[in-house]
Amino acid sequence: MTAEESDLVLVKRVQRGDKSAFDLLVRKYQHKVVKLVLRYVRNPAEAEDIAQEAFIKAYRALPQFRGDSAFYTWMYRIAINTAKNSLASRDRSPIRYDLDLTDPEESHGVQTKLQDPDTPEGMALTEEIRGIVNSAIDALPEELKTAIVLRELDGLSYEEIAAAMECPVGTVRSRIFRAREAIDKRLREVFEGGLGRTEEMV
Repeated sequence: MTAEESDLVLVKRVQRGDKSAFDLLVRKYQHKVVKLVLRYVRNPAEAEDIAQEAFIKAYRALPQFRGDSAFYTWMYRIAINTAKNSLASRDRSPIRYDLDLTDPEESHGVQTKLQDPDTPEGMALTEEIRGIVNSAIDALPEELKTAIVLRELDGLSYEEIAAAMECPVGTVRSRIFRAREAIDKRLREVFEGGLGRTEEMV
């Protein structure tokens, strides 16, 4: 039985009134949901509260869950919306994001420019690049920001992001490409070559 199938079994148990089955779902996904919410809020305690609120919303909405998407992508969507609503109501800025600049597939061009990131100069340069990337992500429209965060930081597939954002896979690819281009453009203003990407969509 796959993870999705076992989740669906638990969901059906909850729909039949078995509250303990929902506890199993919470235990399974709590860490991932809190980690996702932390992309939007700075405070871990606040992230825990928002995650708990998201699970409460999910529990209340489970009677209407038909299994059209995997439970965890449905849960991610609720968590994202809960986090964004929390930010909007409190008028706070989202957390700064730290892209993994050591990922050779994503940023080999930047990494070669650092030479030795363990030196004081290299560490300062790494912080400068991280700051540029963070500000570039913060400046993105909401749908681009969410797509790039789910892809780059949470490692979701294009299909999983499409389910979480309720849009076609092609739209996800386009949003991620546009987000990467915007980040690369900001980096090119400081470092010749940017992220070292080709112009074609990945």
